[in-house]
Amino acid sequence: MSVQGQTALLAWITKRPVKITLSRKESIRLHPKRHPITTELAVGCDAEGRLTAVHARLVGDSGAYASVGMKVLERAAGHMCGPYKVPHVDVEARAAYTNNPPCGAMRGFGVVQSAFALEGAIDQLAALCGLDRWEIRWRNAVDIGDVLTTGQPVEKSCGIKESLLAVKDEWQGWMAAGRKAGIACGLKNSGLGNGFVEWGKGRLVVEADGTVSLYNAFTEMGQGLLTILTQFAAEVTGLPSSVFRPKVDATFALGCGQTTGSRATLFAGNAITSAARKLRAALDAGGTLQSLAGQVYAADVVVEDTTPLGAPGKVKTHTSYGYATQMALLDENGRVEKLVAAHDVGRAVNPALCAAQIEGALHMGLGYALTEELPCVDGMPIVTSLYQIGALRAKDMPEVSVHLIEAAEPEGPFGAKGVGELGLVPTAAAVAGALEAFDGLRRYVLPMKDSPAAKAYSVGRIRTKAPKETWR
Repeated sequence: MSVQGQTALLAWITKRPVKITLSRKESIRLHPKRHPITTELAVGCDAEGRLTAVHARLVGDSGAYASVGMKVLERAAGHMCGPYKVPHVDVEARAAYTNNPPCGAMRGFGVVQSAFALEGAIDQLAALCGLDRWEIRWRNAVDIGDVLTTGQPVEKSCGIKESLLAVKDEWQGWMAAGRKAGIACGLKNSGLGNGFVEWGKGRLVVEADGTVSLYNAFTEMGQGLLTILTQFAAEVTGLPSSVFRPKVDATFALGCGQTTGSRATLFAGNAITSAARKLRAALDAGGTLQSLAGQVYAADVVVEDTTPLGAPGKVKTHTSYGYATQMALLDENGRVEKLVAAHDVGRAVNPALCAAQIEGALHMGLGYALTEELPCVDGMPIVTSLYQIGALRAKDMPEVSVHLIEAAEPEGPFGAKGVGELGLVPTAAAVAGALEAFDGLRRYVLPMKDSPAAKAYSVGRIRTKAPKETWR
């Protein structure tokens, strides 16, 4: 909750429509933030660098309201072992009330924090074993038949090794040249999972003017959802994409829950694909768009086979997972020169949009790693501008290289499984590894403002009279 409660109350009292618009300062104070998570972690391996155990205790600062704290910490715990096979796992996560601003859903949803801790430990194990950092990840990467953190077996669509292979030559070239670089892997679920019953709903309505209205329940927030739903409909029906008019409105009751968890492509895509098959059947039977005017082709796709934590029997925590390997390269001054991201996206329905999602996530991940910070004193933020918070400017971005890996997801539309959240999961860890290679310092706290990479940027300079020891 941010503006909903007071807006509804004002509308109720005045009996008139009410719109609340926040200033930047109000937004920074009011809107939910990413959970700061403190992690105590022990990771073991054998002499050959194969992981043997993970013991983790996580505490997340949820602020003054519960919000989605329980679910964020559930995701952090459920992804604690990353895309690696670990035979012995002991993970406990807690969400704590504090007097800080509320924390809520933010891209990565707890998994970014877990990846930073785990990947740092893996770097340290590699050094102890005398292994290359790419090699130790290759030896431990899950494959079909292995088991993830929650006990869910990997049965399909697992591209973590393909992502490692995609960057191998470049990594080895950097190492041979003595360059300072870091590497990290990650995975992220698609769909809410954990026993939730989930829907994908869609309607295709043939209009009198020969167009087809495409209704879906998920939010188009700039991620390109309506574009790929149009692609699905055009691919199945054989009609040109110009025929379809994607819409999100209240014409049909299509409640599917929130647009989060990289689930819109997966569930809306399945629904529109199913509805499009019905329209295609009508066209194949001799119908035309003119003769079918007024017809509605609907699909409600339900997913109810995931299991809550602790449920007996076979574990299926999530419908699908994306996998990624990322690398960060520093220049001679310790500034980030290049980011490389190899992502298993299931199927790149629209490669340009897919790569753009990853590029945008890398920008967010780099800021999270180096400059972004919102310190509070007595529960109140002490900065109120994006400049001081440390969001990176466009000119701050290094060269970016994206590799799209397609390990088809059988439960997704045309093999797709979503990419929205995974994009920044390994970024901070890769940057931390590069910085350690540069100056020998292993950094355990984000953002890494003491690093030469962070000092190279002009943002994130907090001006306050409040002593740093009072920041929370």
